[in-house]
Amino acid sequence: MAEELTPETPEPEAETPETAEEPIKQRKNGLYPGVSDELAENMKSGWADTELHGLRPIPQAAETAARRAALSARFPGERLVIPAGNLKTRSNDTEYAFRASTEYAYLTGDQTQDGVLVLEPKSEGHRATVYLLPRSDRENGEFWLDGQGELWVGRRHSLDEAEQLLGLPAKDVRELPAALKEATGPVRNVRGHDAGIEAALADKVTAERDEELRVHLSEARAVKDAFEIGELQKAVDSTVRGFEDVVRILDKAEATSERYIEGTFFLRARVEGNDIGYGSICAAGPHATTLHWVRNDGDVRSGDLLLLDAGVETHTLYTADVTRTLPINGSYSEIQRKIYDAVYESQEAGIAAVRPGAKYRDFHDASQRVLAEKLVEWGLLEGPVERVLELGLQRRWTLHGTGHMLGLDVHDCAAARREAYVDGTLEPGMCLTVEPGLYFQADDLTVPEEYRGIGVRIEDDILVTEDGNRNLSAGLPRRADEVEAWMAALKQS
Repeated sequence: MAEELTPETPEPEAETPETAEEPIKQRKNGLYPGVSDELAENMKSGWADTELHGLRPIPQAAETAARRAALSARFPGERLVIPAGNLKTRSNDTEYAFRASTEYAYLTGDQTQDGVLVLEPKSEGHRATVYLLPRSDRENGEFWLDGQGELWVGRRHSLDEAEQLLGLPAKDVRELPAALKEATGPVRNVRGHDAGIEAALADKVTAERDEELRVHLSEARAVKDAFEIGELQKAVDSTVRGFEDVVRILDKAEATSERYIEGTFFLRARVEGNDIGYGSICAAGPHATTLHWVRNDGDVRSGDLLLLDAGVETHTLYTADVTRTLPINGSYSEIQRKIYDAVYESQEAGIAAVRPGAKYRDFHDASQRVLAEKLVEWGLLEGPVERVLELGLQRRWTLHGTGHMLGLDVHDCAAARREAYVDGTLEPGMCLTVEPGLYFQADDLTVPEEYRGIGVRIEDDILVTEDGNRNLSAGLPRRADEVEAWMAALKQS
């Protein structure tokens, strides 16, 4: 990683007026003691005009406009502020890869750091403006001296270019905090993303009103439009290919560790999408009994199961979330198949319960009933099944809920009210996971030894349709014999 060509940071001086230009942030231990006047002047000139013209709007521009219109109708007469967020430090002067806030991406389609969407109330509706960092300044040397200058991290769009792409007026975000401090009338802000914006609005907002905005935007995402459904299918299709990649390299993973599986899937995610949608769970053997095993540093052994829970995030930030539990050597043992088939039967019951007009809880209840029946049948729980379900006794081995909403976040719509989510009703356009599982911990003395250390989860991404549902991840086999045949074919290809 290159070291910045900046002079040492001078000692702090007395405060300057707010109108003074903020000095460029410089590295303390830079190798160059300063910038000569001649070099500074030289760097200002001799650069071609790279302004882009005639740009086409982003594919979802019509959808983001409709979403903003719906938001405007919900909060008439109020100023609404939705930030993208800022870079977060990973260590010293390196940052985590930036990921725009879900609310901002949903309403603009933009993904640039420090962006802020502002809806200013008019006599009718709102005027929407996106505030962004403009191109790096070549007059003051920012473009080559600052750590976030364009010669360090890449060109960003000019404000005119952003307007063409997003279909919104664009202004310099550096002017926004001062403008917000002078704002009058009711204001709502999506908190937790931009401390500077929150400071500017500190005396104008309330936690309760801001939370109402966040909750509304979470609930607004429950029903996906056609663009979103298409992006979710893209995410799933790439995820299917990522799972195929993993099956083909299982012999290499056996020679190394779960990290080989993680890296293999990550390659597919970065080549075909933006990233992984969440930390990949590459859990081999007894690690499969840990729900969110993301250390991925364990052994991969023939005869064990691999629980792979992973999803590709598209360039527009929609993510898949799929799980398969695979026999590492290509064939389930008798006890592995017994447990796997129970989870498969449970998932079948859950998927069948997904349809418009059904209670959101119905698919969970249907799946849990099957698992409770199996646990009673195997003698691990004392019946009747109704008693087991009433007391939740099956949860010792099922542990988690059977699914969640899916979209821009892997656990989408999480801030929604209970009555609009888990206590709500399914509608066409909703997308959710159905993912029952059974997990027998290696140290669980209440089950026969042959069960211990086996974890099985099967997860698919299900779209609610007008007449039922569609399994977006049907491209991956689920039934045990189909999984074995699929793996055998891939290893031979």
